[in-house]
Amino acid sequence: MKVLLAHGRGSRMLRPSMNELHVAWAPWSGPGHEHLVLREVSGALTAHSTVEGVSDQGRRFSLRYFLRTDSACRVREVELALLGSDARLSLRSDGAGQWSDDKGRSQPELDGCIDVDISVTPFTNTLPIRRLGLAPDASDDIAVVYLDVPSLSTRRCRQRYTSLGPALYLFESLETGFRAELPVDPASLVLDYPGLFRRLPPR
Repeated sequence: MKVLLAHGRGSRMLRPSMNELHVAWAPWSGPGHEHLVLREVSGALTAHSTVEGVSDQGRRFSLRYFLRTDSACRVREVELALLGSDARLSLRSDGAGQWSDDKGRSQPELDGCIDVDISVTPFTNTLPIRRLGLAPDASDDIAVVYLDVPSLSTRRCRQRYTSLGPALYLFESLETGFRAELPVDPASLVLDYPGLFRRLPPR
């Protein structure tokens, strides 16, 4: 999660009865922006988002992603597209850790992953936080599909989430040793991701 995002529209809720949220994050430094539209129906989430940023190598990118979960917050579909190019990535899951591409070809290297981690957004932290439903002081180790932007490469990564309270979680990468305490709102959306992302206030 090293790509910088940022300034843009503030977060706001439109017609709460529709269970639709509009959320934006800014970087702690550097250019970029993410605007996320999140819809929830009977516990299942659909997310549409546009991210603009600059990679660690100084490469500017514009990304559009779509993600869909089932009612248990298990990722069933994720699509990423780099605007202005032909670069696309599309994955499907059976919700039990088996993945395939958009042509139905199996992706055995991703076996056992329930969640995804898109490198340029704090949104995907919401998925395991919701799915695991950890009690205070409880933790769980998970495997996720890590989706790197702008390369659109995939790999299997091991992570750990620990509940530090009703609205605070410790995230750890079990491969790099990276750690971050993530405060979240009532929808389990990240408010601050120290050093990387900062939630914009509602307008």
